[in-house]
Amino acid sequence: MAKPSQVIILVEDRRHQQFLRGYLRRVGLEPHAFRFVPTSSGTGSGEQWVRERFPIEVESYRRRQAETKLIVVIDADNRSVQERLAQLDQKLREAGATPIRPRDEQIARLVPRRNVETWILCLNGTPVDEETNYKNDGHDWLRLIRSGIETLYAWTRPHAPVPASCVASLQLGVVELGRLDFRAG
Repeated sequence: MAKPSQVIILVEDRRHQQFLRGYLRRVGLEPHAFRFVPTSSGTGSGEQWVRERFPIEVESYRRRQAETKLIVVIDADNRSVQERLAQLDQKLREAGATPIRPRDEQIARLVPRRNVETWILCLNGTPVDEETNYKNDGHDWLRLIRSGIETLYAWTRPHAPVPASCVASLQLGVVELGRLDFRAG
């Protein structure tokens, strides 16, 4: 596979954008390859908006002839990762679309439990659990995102060890990102 001409990115909010933008830059992609789907207007639930947009963006991914990737980030909040993935699958069924084919499609569904802040802290070596909401803990999130990206990059390299201290939802996210091929053609 060749380096993608476009990475479609569907996320709930600005912090998700910052997180993915940093990771994609770290894997060697230029910002002109990113197409962030505009986030919801802020007047409703970000996760609901992602669920509603998901079938539209999967169809957009599938229609493109050029090398494309789709990355979706949706917080699990107080649900399990599997429940959130099932909701995304249900939206595809409701839209009459075929399910995601992980072996054949360059689509990554990232579901941080409880939210992406849990992942960011974990990537920075902070002991966390997936039940606590760390979102409003007063951290310098931009600085933590920047430093956490290096860890995420290292963990998504082929055959890289992921420590046992890594929370389960991030372990799944590492696998999802690791499936995406960002090599130059």
